[in-house]
Amino acid sequence: MIDQRILPMRFEVVSYRGHQEVARAITDMVVRGAPAIGAAAAFGLALAGYESASTSTEGLLADLRAAAAVLKASRPTAVNLAWAVDRLMGTAVSVKGNPEEIRREILAGAQKLADEDVEINKRMAEHGAALIDDGDTIIHHCNTGALATVDWGTALGVIRTAHEQGKRIHVLVDETRPRLQGARLTAWELEQYGIPYEIISDNMSGYFLKTGKAQKVFFGADRVAANGDVANKIGTYMLSLAAYDNKVPAYAVVPTSTIDLSLAHGDLIPIEERNTDEVLGIQFHGEPVAPKNAKARNPAFDVTPNRLLSGIVTENGVVHPPFDVNLPRVVRRDS
Repeated sequence: MIDQRILPMRFEVVSYRGHQEVARAITDMVVRGAPAIGAAAAFGLALAGYESASTSTEGLLADLRAAAAVLKASRPTAVNLAWAVDRLMGTAVSVKGNPEEIRREILAGAQKLADEDVEINKRMAEHGAALIDDGDTIIHHCNTGALATVDWGTALGVIRTAHEQGKRIHVLVDETRPRLQGARLTAWELEQYGIPYEIISDNMSGYFLKTGKAQKVFFGADRVAANGDVANKIGTYMLSLAAYDNKVPAYAVVPTSTIDLSLAHGDLIPIEERNTDEVLGIQFHGEPVAPKNAKARNPAFDVTPNRLLSGIVTENGVVHPPFDVNLPRVVRRDS
């Protein structure tokens, strides 16, 4: 996987040989983005199968269940991770064969999941690009491109497709504090694609929305509740509020695997609290921003109420309100 912690200054690919290493890479955000960590966890479970020395089906399944618990605990908010691991555990249990056949089927299942992600992203991109008009300036939060997925991307994949269709667009890239995924990763990706952009700090979005300098808002999601409430990178809620107040359409772009119909509303979504060093470690001109003894809080996500969204873009089409009625329809289309 690409080590996303050191972009854009360095591009390095790292390799792992065990599920514990993969889980740590997910926790430490070597890899991040809901679809990407789902695929990483799937391959992590495949590694766990080959790590197991068990010669019996029962023993191998026990080892796989233990590894699944480790992988699922690595990032609690993004539902794609648990979905991918559970899907492959279902494959493992269903195989009527010896342990070697189970190992091969899990690996094949992980590769199938990764391949599906690329195809799903491109379908989402086509649906979402239809929402973008020629000449639009778009505010984008966090990173939702190829780095956040197996390939292509969710919200940034939509923007990339609109650009490749010949639409003249401009992107205002939220820095996305405190880890700066926008400034570090999204800006880097936009340069690869030749899409015009400017970086803005997160608290500038309201200005651009109120003055009519932005026509659309796009972001991804790590989990969507059954009523359309969206958990996404911290700062999405404030951005969505500003867009709603200024009548600027705001869209979440998510694969149906990110929609969790088991949760009635967003208040039930677990919110990950990360190490406060991510906040306190920020520097300005090489010097720490915060006083030496400062304390901080660091929730990694917030929940945007469905009333603030104009639509949710999925691989099965754009879902409009009422989300509690329409989301189950697009999810069950693939079931």
